[in-house]
Amino acid sequence: MSGYIHERENWPEFRWDTDALLQQLSAVRYRQGRLFGRMEALGFELRAEALLETLTEDVIKSSEIEGEILDKDQVRSSIARRLGMDAGGAVEADRNVEGVVEMMLDATQNFARPLTVDRLFGWHASLFPTGYSGVSKLTVGAWRPAEVDPMQVVSGAYGRQKVHFEAPAGKRLSEEMDGFLSWFDGDATIDPVLKAAVAHLWFVTIHPFEDGNGRIARAIADMTLARSEGSPQRFYSMSAQIQLERKAYYDLLESTQKGDLDITAWLAWFLLCLERAFDGAETILSAVLAKARVWEALAGQALNDRQRKVINRLLDGFEGKLTSSKWAALAKTSPDTALRDINDLVDRGILAKEPGGGRSTSYVLVDLAR
Repeated sequence: MSGYIHERENWPEFRWDTDALLQQLSAVRYRQGRLFGRMEALGFELRAEALLETLTEDVIKSSEIEGEILDKDQVRSSIARRLGMDAGGAVEADRNVEGVVEMMLDATQNFARPLTVDRLFGWHASLFPTGYSGVSKLTVGAWRPAEVDPMQVVSGAYGRQKVHFEAPAGKRLSEEMDGFLSWFDGDATIDPVLKAAVAHLWFVTIHPFEDGNGRIARAIADMTLARSEGSPQRFYSMSAQIQLERKAYYDLLESTQKGDLDITAWLAWFLLCLERAFDGAETILSAVLAKARVWEALAGQALNDRQRKVINRLLDGFEGKLTSSKWAALAKTSPDTALRDINDLVDRGILAKEPGGGRSTSYVLVDLAR
């Protein structure tokens, strides 16, 4: 069969084998309810910490799929500020980070609002606040113009890119998106979890923007999953799991685009990917609980604000080795004050020196939760 699904006569009449998916869908629904039940039992502070960790992971990994690496501290700080949380050492975020966070939070925190053309244009403008993607100027906050045809969907590093399919022509976009948006907020007959999978595929097939389509497709899927749960609280990251399964994702996307509108295989993969994302939520939960145990162990310790800030950074997954110079930069203090803070924690058995010495001396947090 030649051509792509959007060129079929009955496009976009997707079909699938409901019976073949029923067991998987039931398992996903069970895992959803079980995860939310566990999170509700955590209490407000731990639940907020798990939410912050999950949203941070989701934003970072969604951008990473597209080859854009965001600063974790900036993402975390931006999310915490917008949700009124204590970021444990906030840092100023770049405007591109702020834009991605703004889009993702609007999708998940305001999941019940209708998805409209203007809302999508706003998301796109948030992703590209300068009007450029790298050095390429974009048409921002509007469908891609016809002159950029053909729009090819590719993956891989520059120079080794693989073309997976070509999207519909620019002259079709207004009609295509009208049909998609009418279905998205109008069809209540499909289970919302399956709807997230269909919406992701349908939107990424149309590929209505010059850039950012993948991130917006994942935001739409997250928005639909939030609707399926009736909650803005996100405790698992579908984007993080797609990043782990990136090759399988693009391979299946390509085969589906060259198929006959039977998307059973795509839906089955999406459900399995979602189940594995729940496994990732367990990792986040374990890290949150471990962090809580550390602070319980430190409850009787008199710590200054600088020490609390850096300990939090260590618990949140500090990259590289902690040295006195990095402490000074993190705490925005002098090298002498940084060294005094560190030596105080070493003397109290909270930090320990790693092997080495002199100017290269580095420190690790002692396992206080054991």
